[in-house]
Amino acid sequence: MTLAPSLFISHGSPMFALEPGLLGPNLTAIGQSLRDIRAVLVVSPHWQTRGVRVGSSAAPETIHDFGGFPAPLYQLQDPATGAPELARDAAALLTGAGFEVSLDEHRGLDHGAWVPLRYLFAQADVPVFQVSLPHDIDAPGALRLGQALAPLRERGVLIIGSGSLTHNLYEFRQHIRDPEYAQEFADWIHDAALARDVEALVHYRRRAPHAERAHPTEEHYLPLLVALGASSDTDAARRIEGGMTYGVLSMDSFAFGLAEAGSLPLADAA
Repeated sequence: MTLAPSLFISHGSPMFALEPGLLGPNLTAIGQSLRDIRAVLVVSPHWQTRGVRVGSSAAPETIHDFGGFPAPLYQLQDPATGAPELARDAAALLTGAGFEVSLDEHRGLDHGAWVPLRYLFAQADVPVFQVSLPHDIDAPGALRLGQALAPLRERGVLIIGSGSLTHNLYEFRQHIRDPEYAQEFADWIHDAALARDVEALVHYRRRAPHAERAHPTEEHYLPLLVALGASSDTDAARRIEGGMTYGVLSMDSFAFGLAEAGSLPLADAA
């Protein structure tokens, strides 16, 4: 079994499901390059709970957890199956790492999971399950969450932290368009991620330029640390270009431990 990579994917607005932009084709190219993926584990900021919950449904429903978007968005469905056995294994790993964990047989897939997976695995032929993000988790805790899940990669489980590299919804809703600061923050994260500067990425809030403006709250940044924590020191880091949408939301994403597979467009390696 090939060691599965870990990914941080910026899922941006729910409209990403209908507007692939730069990132969609890049995720498709990566998905086509992957081999022996047994299942996908997604940590999304759109499932925050007390303690950690692990989705163990055999047939998770598609959750349209957003409002005010065009009708076609609500008609999209993700027919992917779940992975109850692997969900139980993930729960055991997290319990062993000291997290308070419970299984959830009813939770479906929120848009932080099914939207990027529309591009990564368009045929929905790989089982998917989610692990929640504790509502009180901090940056070191998110890194530790990823570290606890890392052994699943040896069993062919692709670990995805799904968030957004920048996520100032106030500016988005107020139609404030200031891509310069967002790009400066994204560039700083890019340099730190490719250098595998874990300390800088954990303490980004006092080190990165415009950190609190880019992330007034942390839940969309923390999945990056989950993906980083699930990786190892020997994993190459690669940026997956996503561009800047709506003048404020960076869609840049990162892969850790992604094997070279021909020319993956718009991705670079450390």
